[in-house]
Amino acid sequence: MRRMAIMVVGILLAVTLCLLGQAPEKGKTAAKAAAPQKPAALSNEDMNLRAYMELLRADLRRQKTNLMDQVMQFDPDEAAKFSPIYKEHNAELTRIGDRKLAMIKKYTENYDNMTDALADELMREAIQIDQQRHDLMVKTYQQMKGALGGVSAARFLQVENQLLMLIELQVASSLPVVR
Repeated sequence: MRRMAIMVVGILLAVTLCLLGQAPEKGKTAAKAAAPQKPAALSNEDMNLRAYMELLRADLRRQKTNLMDQVMQFDPDEAAKFSPIYKEHNAELTRIGDRKLAMIKKYTENYDNMTDALADELMREAIQIDQQRHDLMVKTYQQMKGALGGVSAARFLQVENQLLMLIELQVASSLPVVR
């Protein structure tokens, strides 16, 4: 249990480090709000930050997978059934995460100049992202239940939800409230 707690702390640390380049600290404003940049003309700093974030995200996924393996405690046959479903789940979750990161970036870039229309657009996007993630969880649960049974599927869903809620809390607490 202690090892699992240490791994969860490691995951939170990786997420925190990953987000340092994405959002201003509470009470502070985004540094690049007024200067939109062309995607093709990334500075060395931007390219380094992206590479660093990708490394952190890969490490986060690896730690999350290791934690899931420890909690699920599958025999080799069950692990062989679980692995492709979980790999597909994580790939879709990464795409959803990319969409959320883009939304957070747009939020931070426009934090000082927020309009009603933009706030509405961002909140609608956030709701769509949450719905997309919910739909993914339902789909993955059904696949797990079909391949491994209800108890294993329920255990997966509980652990996955706990990990995702921890990550969501870390993200939400790093963003300033809209003003």
